[in-house]
Amino acid sequence: MNIVVTKPALQYYKREMDVKNGDFVRFFVRLGGCSTVQSGFSLGVAVREPKEIGVSETIDDITFYVEESDLWFFDGHDLKVKYSRNKDEIEFEYQN
Repeated sequence: MNIVVTKPALQYYKREMDVKNGDFVRFFVRLGGCSTVQSGFSLGVAVREPKEIGVSETIDDITFYVEESDLWFFDGHDLKVKYSRNKDEIEFEYQN
């Protein structure tokens, strides 16, 4: 699996979550919500130091990652994180 974070999404996290160079941004599995890959689960986001990175992408010295223990959620799909200007929010795309 791979993570792709678009430049507009990066700018959103810098603006809305005060993410700075050297920070770690974790995508984690939450009970509840919805996704197209796992029924009854969704992704959460937190600025947090990693324990055991399963997959990551670093942009502008900011590391976006998923812990090894959460990789099951993606069921072999890649994660694309993008920003919707129309909705002013982040969107997650799961790609084969």
